[in-house]
Amino acid sequence: MDMPRKARKKSRSGIYHIVWRGANRQEIFHDDRDFQNFLDILHKYKLKTNMGVYGWCLMSNHVHLLIREGDEDVSVTLKRIGISFVSCYNLRYGTCGHLFQDRFHSENVETEPYLFTVVRYIHQNPLKAGMVEKVAEWRWSSYLAYNGIGDKTARDLLDPDFILEKFSENRKLARERFREFNETVNEDQCLEYEIKGSKLTDEEAREAIKILLNGIEIAQVKSLSRNKRKEIFKKTKGIKGLSQRQTARILGVSRKLISKA
Repeated sequence: MDMPRKARKKSRSGIYHIVWRGANRQEIFHDDRDFQNFLDILHKYKLKTNMGVYGWCLMSNHVHLLIREGDEDVSVTLKRIGISFVSCYNLRYGTCGHLFQDRFHSENVETEPYLFTVVRYIHQNPLKAGMVEKVAEWRWSSYLAYNGIGDKTARDLLDPDFILEKFSENRKLARERFREFNETVNEDQCLEYEIKGSKLTDEEAREAIKILLNGIEIAQVKSLSRNKRKEIFKKTKGIKGLSQRQTARILGVSRKLISKA
């Protein structure tokens, strides 16, 4: 007999850090259009529900959101966003069925120090996954919008004042301090199940490596120059849950080359 789900504890601040994964950790964004479609839908429901949006990071198979609950329960809003995106996805690819996990993960964000921690954790997700070398290089997070640059849709979606004003009342100085804080090396950890982590399946590992390669085919890695290969091997070590044995097997090289990088 299935046990009933435990009700989510309401955040006193109304602010939540959400992690939403693809069902079976499958890829949910295949290209820029998929990423953009999700942001457009998020913006649509922000306006419909008066939801606050303080941060996001879209990865290939999961989403991080930092939001303030609007005029309806956050679970209802996310369900509406999910249904809308899945309908758009299925129409585009001619598929059907589930795309997201049935239940998203969330944590309450109720103190200012932890608010800062979550913002930085979200923005550094691609960096710690070894997908970029600088936070600003990942287009599909709110980091660029916080700095007043990037896509207009993203800037319209973000509510930056709530956090920037905590750094300084002067907007220019606030952005400088925000950039410095978000680019600081740290050991931030958020959400218990994220902390524990788990070993990536070969399929997940292959997708993570493909993203890191940024257009280079996996089969081409062996024929790259020694320095270029070493650079790639070094970056793969930053992918959470990816073992050196998996990397060697997927790239078709010796494990010794990976460990020495």
